[in-house]
Amino acid sequence: MNASTTMTIRVPAELKEKLGRLAQSTRRSRSYLAAEAVAAYVEHELAIIEGVQRGLADVAAGRVTAHDDAMDRVDALIAEARNRKG
Repeated sequence: MNASTTMTIRVPAELKEKLGRLAQSTRRSRSYLAAEAVAAYVEHELAIIEGVQRGLADVAAGRVTAHDDAMDRVDALIAEARNRKG
């Protein structure tokens, strides 16, 4: 089991009330739901940051495609798909 710690945050009263309604409807505690929401947010934001960092590393290493070349590839794929469609 993961160790937990206490964190205090300030939220608008309306959000606290909504969280309470959700907790009651799902038979979960407000604390559990808040922790799940924070965990999902943190994972999402970290994934974005890591993706940007990978992209910056690709640029630094020269692993890039010129915009015009990329658009030519996209246009060719679209044309090919339209031709197959009939």
